[in-house]
Amino acid sequence: MVPTCIAGLMVATAALAAPPPLSVPISSEQSPNGESTDQTTFLGDLKRTNFLLGDLFGLRTFLSKYGISLAAQETSEMLGNPVGGIQKGAQYDGLTQLVLQVNTQRAFGLYGGLFNVSALQIHGQNFSADNLGTIQTASGIEADRATRLWELWYDQKFLEEDRLDIKVGQQSVDQEFMVSTNALYFVNTMFGWPALPSYNMPGGGPAYPLSALGVRLRYRPIDSINVLLGVFNGSPTSNNTGDPQKQNSSGTSFPLGGGRLIMAEVQYAYPALGSMVYPGESAPLARTYRLGAWYDTESFADQRYDSNGLSLANPASNGVPANHRGDFSLYAVADQMLWRNQDDPNNTLSGFLRVMGTPQNDRNFIRYSANAGFVYHEPFRNRADDTFGVGMGYVKVGSNVSGLDRDAANVAAIVDPGSLNIVRHTETYVETTYQYQLRPWWQLQPDVQYVFNPGGGIVNPNDPTRRVGNELVLGLRTNILF
Repeated sequence: MVPTCIAGLMVATAALAAPPPLSVPISSEQSPNGESTDQTTFLGDLKRTNFLLGDLFGLRTFLSKYGISLAAQETSEMLGNPVGGIQKGAQYDGLTQLVLQVNTQRAFGLYGGLFNVSALQIHGQNFSADNLGTIQTASGIEADRATRLWELWYDQKFLEEDRLDIKVGQQSVDQEFMVSTNALYFVNTMFGWPALPSYNMPGGGPAYPLSALGVRLRYRPIDSINVLLGVFNGSPTSNNTGDPQKQNSSGTSFPLGGGRLIMAEVQYAYPALGSMVYPGESAPLARTYRLGAWYDTESFADQRYDSNGLSLANPASNGVPANHRGDFSLYAVADQMLWRNQDDPNNTLSGFLRVMGTPQNDRNFIRYSANAGFVYHEPFRNRADDTFGVGMGYVKVGSNVSGLDRDAANVAAIVDPGSLNIVRHTETYVETTYQYQLRPWWQLQPDVQYVFNPGGGIVNPNDPTRRVGNELVLGLRTNILF
């Protein structure tokens, strides 16, 4: 068994997640994908309308006259683990997203301005924490129960052809940085906001369900390249102890103390904005590549040694981790269309890869993380909005984390030679998912995940003589656009 004095150090903070994307209609006459709709009634024709509640008795039409768009989406799911885990069982969790946007040109004649405010209502249980004990949590909507403000920002375009825009306010950086568009079809948390920043950034970073005050600049020097630069508060909470979601439970504390989080990303997209396909030519296979880095100026606790240089597992340790200033990581993301049906442009196969790492083992729980997979659109004829995907995630804990485990194992072996002592290394999962578009406003998503070496190889708290076994996770998610 691990000595009580360091038991708390052996458990990482729960990773943050990433909710399903929510598109805001440009006006009441347009669907989220820009198509026209004649929907004007409250419920109307549920087979054709893009919103379950239609035009809301004319409210959407009325608001659109003033440049205001309103969208709401409910995501609900059941997840269960019939095999492996801390304990077997099934749980429900859900998320309601509400987004309001104001186009300033339509509202009062100011070109290029967009005001955005969004809120979250999170309900249900934390299945991964209760049943799995994984580093890479099973669902991108898992979070503490709360009703909270999420984002509150203003974005303004500048220069000819809108080549520059600046966003100011409370932002969730997982909406723009480190994003793989193909990975967002999956359910597991780490296909959204990755494992490395989830565990290494203070408070898990300004990502769902948290956000932080900051400024983001986007510049497009040529049509195929975008450059993103952001400066945000170093942590989404004012106090980096305990559960960050409870430290800022309403999302309205707006902390500005502490350090700064600096993020930079270069994006290359082909074909570029405005590219032409001439008669007789095949459309090119689309691709987007991203290179980026982040640096946080806050203080970070050592993962192995105390302020006197002793292992935190040493009985003589003062229990106060050594302190380090600053932390950083590098990352790369690739989204690549691999194949397109010449007779049906909706029938495509795409692949994605996202890798990131940090050389600073002393202060980071995660050393490397990676995601990869394939997404197949229209897997069956005349099902253009359906998507099938297979993906995987991988994390490697830092060498200081494994070193502390070895130190603890040595101490525990002296106290109890027959105890089970672990050294955490890696965790890997695979996921297979299918998005079935039942109606334009309603989507069902059955999902299967399998986790190898959960938690990197942790002891089962319900059976200290055994590790947590490999896990099979079965789930069903539904998305409803109101």
